[in-house]
Amino acid sequence: MARRERRKFTDEFKAEVVTLARSSGKSIGEISRDLDLTETAVREWVRRADVDGGARDGLTRWRDRNSGRL
Repeated sequence: MARRERRKFTDEFKAEVVTLARSSGKSIGEISRDLDLTETAVREWVRRADVDGGARDGLTRWRDRNSGRL
């Protein structure tokens, strides 16, 4: 199978996918297939949104990006 070129998605698109995953009643797999995305990417976006929203432990994106700065 040929490897697909890496795609980039905006934060707004990712947020829309997360909202869809939470509200549609569809599985992550169904959403991924419908939108031609990998399940891994969608799961990571949902996990990251949970961390950023405080619903899950972990570093927020802001802390992740700025962890090297003092």
